[in-house]
Amino acid sequence: MRAVVVPRLGGPEVLTLVELPRPEPAADQVLVKLKMAGVSYGDVYQREGTYRAAPLKETDPPLPIGSEGAGTVVAAGSDVKLVKEGDLVVYCDHLGSYAEYAAVPAWRVVKVPDALALEVAAAAYSQGATAHYLAFDTGKLGPGSSCLVHAAAGAVGHILVQFAKLLGAHVLATVGSAEKAEFVRQLGIKDVIQYREVDFLDEVRRRTDRAGVDVVYDSVGAATIERSIKATKLRGLCVLYGNSSGAVVSIAPMELAAAGSIYFTRPRQAHHMRNQNEIARRADAIFGALARGQLKVTIGGTFPLESVVDVHRKLQSRATMGKLILTL
Repeated sequence: MRAVVVPRLGGPEVLTLVELPRPEPAADQVLVKLKMAGVSYGDVYQREGTYRAAPLKETDPPLPIGSEGAGTVVAAGSDVKLVKEGDLVVYCDHLGSYAEYAAVPAWRVVKVPDALALEVAAAAYSQGATAHYLAFDTGKLGPGSSCLVHAAAGAVGHILVQFAKLLGAHVLATVGSAEKAEFVRQLGIKDVIQYREVDFLDEVRRRTDRAGVDVVYDSVGAATIERSIKATKLRGLCVLYGNSSGAVVSIAPMELAAAGSIYFTRPRQAHHMRNQNEIARRADAIFGALARGQLKVTIGGTFPLESVVDVHRKLQSRATMGKLILTL
């Protein structure tokens, strides 16, 4: 089968298309013939080594890449009960989706509702799950609360602002261009800040009578985190969930104190989708919101697997809107 691997850590150019044996599912796994693989900043962090304790050695085997996929179950292990051969499924948080086949633990896969196009499910599921736990669990948003969402036109951001609005929160959003600002406004968000035109911290303070917001969601990282902390309300919460501009190495406790006794966290998806029940709860919320018209997902482009290097470059240019998908 064709698959993309990472023979060494580095930029997009290290991504290599190879031929590998088709995997065989274990007793608790399903074999998925992939039709689509989502592309995310998590893949960039895997490729660059952000999520590794040590760099790759020359003797290490090439790393699989891609953690989210969508396709058809073509074989199921003997212990699998929840899905069967022929089911259309999506999954996330399991490496190796930049490939024609993947053997995936059965508890991680979710059946796609009959009324939902596979492409939409592929675009919405993983980033939707992140947006869901950020809004519902990490930030615990609700009527009367407020939040700031950085990169609001991105794959997670454009879903997160919709969940936040659905929960009744006052949403402020940052974007990098007029085109992205209009895109986010079309999602029902009125307070949009073009961070290349104005300082977002000054704007947040101006629009909140200098109080700041209850929750800041920062996926940008090094370039924004200091001001994100200062944009957070007294005893509010600053959530760092990505680092597209570079890793945040440390946060000084006294900075949190000086900014207003700010709470700070760095959540990860794996800790919010630990079992089949947690996965089902988030999947039901995402697919239900799509079915009811409460959530819109935007696909920023679909590309063949052979274009993976260019797709990673496109993602890191930060010029994209919505979700990027590789097709198999």
